[in-house]
Amino acid sequence: MNVYFSSNKEVISFCEQLFRYNKKIELHWKTHDDWGNHLKVEYHQADNELVDSIVKSMVDVFVNHRLSGIIKEITEVYYYFSNQDEIEKILDITHWLLAGEDDESVQVRKQKDDPLPLLYSLFVSNVKNTTAIHFDSIVKFRLKVFKDYLINIVGLAIDEYKREEDHQEFVNMLREYVVKKEPIFNVIHILQGNTFSFFKADGKKFSRMELKMLMQKEPLYIVGLDEDELNLGPLIAMAPRKIKIYGDHPSEPKTLTVINVFQERVDFEPFNKFPFPFYIKNNNRT
Repeated sequence: MNVYFSSNKEVISFCEQLFRYNKKIELHWKTHDDWGNHLKVEYHQADNELVDSIVKSMVDVFVNHRLSGIIKEITEVYYYFSNQDEIEKILDITHWLLAGEDDESVQVRKQKDDPLPLLYSLFVSNVKNTTAIHFDSIVKFRLKVFKDYLINIVGLAIDEYKREEDHQEFVNMLREYVVKKEPIFNVIHILQGNTFSFFKADGKKFSRMELKMLMQKEPLYIVGLDEDELNLGPLIAMAPRKIKIYGDHPSEPKTLTVINVFQERVDFEPFNKFPFPFYIKNNNRT
């Protein structure tokens, strides 16, 4: 089996990965005038074992050395982005979507299938039943299906980037509004849940009616908040000097938004630090 790489970095990376996957091979490395680095692979095993280890190694090389460049090229050429900061942010989001390590990224990607098997199958079709493999040729001419898939993923990443930008503008607007507003309460305690539960300093829980009445006194439509928004809306209306949030999920989206808006005014503490346990006991009984 003869394998060719034009890049010195890529051929080193390939050799490292190949030996990690397969200890039963011998490699002879020399330079080729036309094709750059030439690896002669000698093996004493079934062909399918060798193909599998070569393909896995090539996929690793592609992901580590080529994928980011292709994503940037798609962002610039296909979607006409030129600002390098924006391109880098879109690149990060695209990698997050491709990795699919959390439910949110899979949901945004709109499909649960891992894209790597597609890449693997494309390399397999170009490696098996041949004795000469040109990595550059495969990447340039044989991965159209995967590149078309990437165009779609980069498009989703751009949508996500724009959503994040819009959300940041929204947070900044709320932050400016709160800074200028006179606080109505010194401290508000919040218990995490599907919707927040709000408590006064004496431990008395705000009723839904109380929250609605507080919100009606504020022109929240100016900052794009609906009167039925009972998580962030009441806090914007109250603009407390101190907010204490209790729960076990500090990265929960509603909580992160409150922290981003109110910043140093917010303390997050674990659920067991909630200072009004009698409320929890009574609520559990009902």
